[in-house]
Amino acid sequence: MQLKEKLLIFAALLFIVPARSFAQDNQFSGWAAVFHSQKLSEHWGYSFDGQLRSHDELSYLKHILLRPSANYYFAKNKVGALGYAYIATYGRTTAGDQTFRPEHRLWQQYTYTHKLSKNVNLAHRLRLEQRFLGNTAATKNDNYFAQRFRYFARAIVPLKRDSAVFAQGPFVALQNEVFVNIQNKNKVNKHFFDQNRAYVAIGYRINKMIDVETGYLNQYIKQAEAYTINHVAQLAFYTRF
Repeated sequence: MQLKEKLLIFAALLFIVPARSFAQDNQFSGWAAVFHSQKLSEHWGYSFDGQLRSHDELSYLKHILLRPSANYYFAKNKVGALGYAYIATYGRTTAGDQTFRPEHRLWQQYTYTHKLSKNVNLAHRLRLEQRFLGNTAATKNDNYFAQRFRYFARAIVPLKRDSAVFAQGPFVALQNEVFVNIQNKNKVNKHFFDQNRAYVAIGYRINKMIDVETGYLNQYIKQAEAYTINHVAQLAFYTRF
């Protein structure tokens, strides 16, 4: 199978799950993110990402996410990680009152990267999360614990293919991530399936250490009795040292 055929199939798979439910609730939001990874030695390093996510129609800031991790490099293309995440979720009641819910996570992941062609890599990421969700109000006792599994695949396709190592220039990013609830799903949405995030972006690699990209993310969210499609405009920066 040729590379173009592989990428077309991968791009089509990004939107198979979201395509089922266009009749459901649609929202429009914006996300901004910074992803940083740094190698400290042959085997050890760390990563961090910080994200801001808006509510529907950019009406207010809904999520703040901070996620550090310690990384172990089994090989250049095989990386394990242990991490923590803090997610602050802001909301509004039907009466217009502000709400706040904190979430703390512990997570473990393994990432494997392989070549699709001379200068196109495909990364597979497996992540297990332990989620500790706090109370939605001081007067409520609705905190709970849940576990979730996530599978993520991402490919960077350089638009200039003049060398085996992609060091600079424009690219297309394609990725998809599936989320499933594996413990206490009745507290989350009563379903094994949680959500899917399909993403396509145009980016520019400034050098081997810095990428910037902007794109469209389709977030398909399963709720207890319905679905939500969140159409997201995302701006992201990637740094590697």
